[in-house]
Amino acid sequence: MGQALYRKYRSKSLKEIVGQEHITDTLANALKSGRISHAYLFTGPRGVGKTSIARILAHEINQLPYDDDQTHIDIIEIDAASNRRIDEIRDLRDKVYIAPAQAKYKVYIIDEVHMLTREAFNALLKTLEEPPAHAVFILATTEAHKLPETIISRTQRFIFRPIDRSKAIAHLRSIADKEKIAVDDAALDLIAQHGDGSFRDSISLLDQLAGQGSDITADTVRASLGIPSDDAITSLLAQLYSAASANMIVQALSALYDQGYQPAAIAKSLARELRSQLVSNVSSLEPAKALELLAKLLDVPAAHDPERYLEVVLLSLATVQHTPAPQPTLTLPTPKQEPAPEVAAPEPPKAAAPKKQPPTKTAKPKEDSEPVATPPSTGTAVLDEAIWNQVLGSLKKQYNTLYGIIRMAQPDFSEQGKLILTFAFAFHQKRVNEAKNQQILVQAIAAITGGAVEIECRHDPDLKLAKQRPAPAVAAAQPTVAAADAAPLATISNIFGGGELIQS
Repeated sequence: MGQALYRKYRSKSLKEIVGQEHITDTLANALKSGRISHAYLFTGPRGVGKTSIARILAHEINQLPYDDDQTHIDIIEIDAASNRRIDEIRDLRDKVYIAPAQAKYKVYIIDEVHMLTREAFNALLKTLEEPPAHAVFILATTEAHKLPETIISRTQRFIFRPIDRSKAIAHLRSIADKEKIAVDDAALDLIAQHGDGSFRDSISLLDQLAGQGSDITADTVRASLGIPSDDAITSLLAQLYSAASANMIVQALSALYDQGYQPAAIAKSLARELRSQLVSNVSSLEPAKALELLAKLLDVPAAHDPERYLEVVLLSLATVQHTPAPQPTLTLPTPKQEPAPEVAAPEPPKAAAPKKQPPTKTAKPKEDSEPVATPPSTGTAVLDEAIWNQVLGSLKKQYNTLYGIIRMAQPDFSEQGKLILTFAFAFHQKRVNEAKNQQILVQAIAAITGGAVEIECRHDPDLKLAKQRPAPAVAAAQPTVAAADAAPLATISNIFGGGELIQS
């Protein structure tokens, strides 16, 4: 049976340790000067070298060669996860006073020390308070916060860091070259990324992939880990940022599920890409919304129903993103009509002054009001691009919301007497198909062309929205929209069919 790569390439000396130089340099200097502590505490994430350095330190304290395949009688390893009771620690306390059999020091390595019971910690504390001169304790844990402060304060603590990805990649490349494993750089980057700072996890994955007997590529790694492709994740985020409907987002998620990708893997990939966009300042989301989404994505793996929870998270964001804020309405003041001046009679008595006339109120068109009467048509309407722009301008004056929807359509004037409007969104098609809106549009066309027209509305979800049609001018007093508002207004227009921004 072959030896696992992470064991085969385990470091044998402090100089061979990669990525923990702040610890190995300090320990090497202490050994050189003979300053040996009676207790060390190694804390940090899994797979970063805590146990390896503990074993190396135990051997170098005793000036013994280190061989991972051999054990020494005076170097005792205890797994606190399976020896956590007070009885085991009492046994340790009784035997610690026995002098070492061969070496200078008797070294106790207690792995996952946070698993000890409270009674066991109390027993260990007694030993750490008054240890024999020949005893050295090396405690290792991934959860230092679970250790009593009384234990921590009696040790020299060394905090291990996650391995830098560039160092992990370089180390993986070195192992791959020695083992003649064909793996490309993109695959190594994904392996190191999956390892999340753990050498052991990264090397174990490389070992697993090497057993497949073929060249290892990025796609090989993704297939093995169930990681969606970058293109799929980028596309899904783009749909959240754009005017994609809820149905399109659900379909995109379902397609990923059908390919075997798990919600936790999808959420993790989304979070990684979103974080990258935030750091690069290229995210289309507001920072507050992006952070809220990141927090919710972290909850996906622990959800009761991860698939539905991820769906709800994304749909809730899409709904918030695409809901337009209510726009203020501008009411233009009606010009006041000055009263006529008094006229003096040529001879007394003076003529009575004329009565003051009340100001004339200018009727303001009501948006989406009932259609106004138009002259009867005299024949079949002939439409082209120029006339269509006139129709849009007419609609904009009185039926602004309807205008905002219709201007998103792709018009077709190829059939005489018939206007075909194709919409990218079914919601827009449904609105224009309403009898009231059909009548408004027919009368608007008749008012300009003097002819009748048949209107047919179609829905094509694959229709790419045509370049934005310039808004027809309606009045000189119409306020302009600031350039900074152009991008969010375009997004709102794509989703909800447009509308005018009227500033107060």
